[in-house]
Amino acid sequence: MRRHTIQLTEPATAFHDSFLIGNGSLGGTLRGAVGTERIDLNLDSLWSGGPVTAEDTGSPAGLLPQLRAAIRAEDNVRVEKLAQAMMGPGWTESYQPLGWLEWHYADTSDATGYQRRLNLADAVATTGYGPAGAEVEMSSFVSAPDNVLVVTVTGPGAASHPVLPTFVSPHPVTTAAPRPGLLVATGRVPARVLPNYVDEEPAVVYGEDEPDGAGTVAAGAGFAVAVAVERTGPEALRLIAAAASGFRGYDRRPSADLAALARSAEETVTRALTRTAEQLVQRHVQDYRSYFDRVDLDLSASPAADHGDPARAELLFHFGRYLLISSSRPGTEAANLQGIWNIDVRPGWSANYTTNINVEMNYWAAESTALEDVHGPMLTLADDLAESGTATAARYYGAAGAVVHHNTDIWRFSTPVKGDTQWATWPTGLYWLAAHVWDHYEYGGNDDFGAGPALRVHRSAALFALDMLVPDDDGLLVTSPSTSPEHRFVLPPAPRGAAVSEGTTMDQELVHEVLSRYVTLAERFGRGDDDVLLARARHALGALRLPGIGASGELLEWKDERPGSEPGHRHLSHLYGIHPGTRITEGGTPEVFAAARKALATRLQHGSGYTGWSQAWILCLAARLRDTGLAERSLDVLLNDLTSWSLLDLHPHSEWPGGYIFQIDGNLGAVAGMVELLVQSHEGAVSLLKTLPRGWRSGHVAGIRCRGGLTVDVDWDAGELTTATVRTGFSGPVVVEIPATGGDLTVTDVAGDPVNAFDTPCAVPGRRRLTWDGRAASYYRLVSQGSRS
Repeated sequence: MRRHTIQLTEPATAFHDSFLIGNGSLGGTLRGAVGTERIDLNLDSLWSGGPVTAEDTGSPAGLLPQLRAAIRAEDNVRVEKLAQAMMGPGWTESYQPLGWLEWHYADTSDATGYQRRLNLADAVATTGYGPAGAEVEMSSFVSAPDNVLVVTVTGPGAASHPVLPTFVSPHPVTTAAPRPGLLVATGRVPARVLPNYVDEEPAVVYGEDEPDGAGTVAAGAGFAVAVAVERTGPEALRLIAAAASGFRGYDRRPSADLAALARSAEETVTRALTRTAEQLVQRHVQDYRSYFDRVDLDLSASPAADHGDPARAELLFHFGRYLLISSSRPGTEAANLQGIWNIDVRPGWSANYTTNINVEMNYWAAESTALEDVHGPMLTLADDLAESGTATAARYYGAAGAVVHHNTDIWRFSTPVKGDTQWATWPTGLYWLAAHVWDHYEYGGNDDFGAGPALRVHRSAALFALDMLVPDDDGLLVTSPSTSPEHRFVLPPAPRGAAVSEGTTMDQELVHEVLSRYVTLAERFGRGDDDVLLARARHALGALRLPGIGASGELLEWKDERPGSEPGHRHLSHLYGIHPGTRITEGGTPEVFAAARKALATRLQHGSGYTGWSQAWILCLAARLRDTGLAERSLDVLLNDLTSWSLLDLHPHSEWPGGYIFQIDGNLGAVAGMVELLVQSHEGAVSLLKTLPRGWRSGHVAGIRCRGGLTVDVDWDAGELTTATVRTGFSGPVVVEIPATGGDLTVTDVAGDPVNAFDTPCAVPGRRRLTWDGRAASYYRLVSQGSRS
C-alpha cells in the first residue's frame, strides 16, 4: 500500500500541511498533533449570505452601445469608465467554516516513533507514536454511508478518562450536553462576508433577524454540530461527529431553526453509534473504493532518475483523485477553490467558484478518470446558472439566454462583481461551464442527458453568445465586450493598460466551441423551436473571426497585436483552444498549433506558472503539445515548489499565514495533465503514450475513460507500448493512435480471435492510426510485436 500512502514524521504546523478527509459534504482537517488533536470541520453547503436578490443598479444594458462604440474607437479611458459603470453592486458570498474540535485523546505526550499517514486507497488518516508500553494510534475518516466523522483511538497510551472535545467556532455558538457523552453546538453564519481582498468595513455582518414561522431567514443560515465520545474497550475510544446546515436550495431562504438542525445532527450521530467501529470503517472503505478503484496508475517499475521522481508523481495522481472523491459526490455541492476544507471566515478569494479557470480545472479529470458521477455537482452548477443567469443577461446586456461572469457561489450569483474590469468584465463564464456538460455527454453518450441538460445549457449559452456578437471592421463577428481573464494590454493613454476590448482569443474560442456544440446537440435532439436559433448559430459560425497569429508567429491573446502588461501572466487563456479546448490540434490546424506553442514559450520565458493551478495548466498544455521536456519540468515544479509536505497545492500569497494559500485546483488539474501524457481522445482517436515522460520508462495505467464511450488500459516498457486493451460502450469504428516507432501490433477480440485492424491516415508526425469495427460492450487487446526503430 506504500504506492497509495503519504507518510510524514512530524505534525502539521500549518493548515496547508494538514491531512484532509471528507465524504463530499462533511470535511475534516487533521494536523496529527500529539495528545490533543485539533479537527477543523466543514460542510459543503455552509456559506454566508442568502438567495440572490436584484439590487437597483439602474439599467446597465443601456450603456452597452456606448461601451461597444468606445471599444471600436479604442478610446480606452472611456472604455474603462463605461465598463466600471456596468459592474454589479457587490460580491459573491464566502464559504464558511463550522469551527474545530479540540480533543484530548491520549495521556502520553512522548512522540517517540511518531508517524502520520494518509492512506489514499482507503481514505483513512492515522497518527501513531509513543514509547513501548504506551503506544497510541488514532485513525480518522469521514464516512459517506453514515455521514459522520469517525475518530478511533487504540493502544495503552489512549486517554484513560475520555472526555468530550471542546468545540470552538469563529461564529457565535451555543453549546449544550443533552446527555452524557454528547455535545451539541448551534449557531448562524454571517449574512454577508466581503472577500478577503476588499478593504471595507464592516467586512463581516451577522443577521439579527428572527426566523419566520417556517424557521427561515433572509440570509445567514443556521448550523449544528453534534459530537459523541465513548469508550469501546479497555484501551480504545472513539469520537463520532456530524453536522447540519440550514441551506435549502440556491433560490430558497435558508433555515435558522437551530433546534431542528440540532436534532438532525444528533440523530445522525446516534444512528452511527449503533454500529461498531469495524462496521463503520468497513462501510466507509467499501463505499470509497467503489470510486477510487476504477482507475490505477502504477509507475513502480520506473525508478527515480534524472528525469524526475515517478513514485511521487504517481502519488500526486492518486492524491488528486482522492481529493476529488472526498470533496464532490453525487448530490453534494461542487468542489470550490478549497474543495470543502476551509478555516477562515474570509478565505482566500472567498473560497468561491471562480469560473475563469479554477472551478473548471477542479473537474478536468473527472470524466477521464472514471469519476463521471462525481462530476455531477459541477454539471448541476452549470445547469442552475443557465437558469439563474437569465435575469442578469437581460438586465446587464439586454440579451437573451444566460450569462455568468468570473465568480459565482452556492447562491448562483451571476452578475459582474465590483472591483476591476480585468476580472469583472468577462461575460463568457457559462460557455466554459457548458464545456463540462458537453464532456459528460461526449464521454458517456447518454442520449437522455444530451437531450436534457446538455441541450438546455448549450441553448441558453448560445442565445446569449449570439446576442453578444457584433461585426468588426472586416465584417467578421466578434464578441463585445471581451477580456483575456485578469490580464491587461498596454496601450496609451491608459497608464495601467486596459482590459476591455472585443474578440479576445479566449472568448472567440469559447464562442466557437459553444455554438458548434449547440448545433450538434440541436441537430440531434432539438425541437421545432430550435430551428431559428440553429440557423442563427450556423450563420454565426461561418462569419466568426477566429484567433490570429502575430508578426512573430505567436498566437495572439487579443484580436490584434497588443503587448500584455504581464508577459509572464499566470493565466494562459489564449491557449484555451489547445487545452482544455479541442479546436487547435497538431494534425488539424498545424499552423495555429505551432503559433500556440510559441505563445506558451514566451509566457514561460517571462515566468508564468508560479501558482499551482497555472503550473497544472502548463502540464496539460505540454501534454497536448507533445513537449516531453516541458511536461517533465512542470511535474518537477509542481512536486518540488508548489505542493506542501502533505502534497496540497500551494498558491503563493505574501499576506497569508505561511506565505501560501491552499487551492485544490492545482492538485486536480495535475491529474488531468498526467492522464493526457498517457491517453488522449480529443482528435477522433484514442491516442496512447503521446507525451510519455522519459522518467516514466515502464508502467501501467488502467480504467482511463475516453470520448465515445471507450475505456482503455495501457502497459509500456522501456518507453515503448507493450499492450493495450480497449473496452467499447457502443458499436462503431475504433481508432487507436500509437507511436510509429512501435512494432507491428496484433489486435484480438474478447474470444482471442484476430480482428481486421488496418492502418488509416494520421496527420500527426511520428504517429500511426489503427482502425477496426468495434462491437458494443466488447473488449479488444492490442499486443506489440517489438520495436520498429
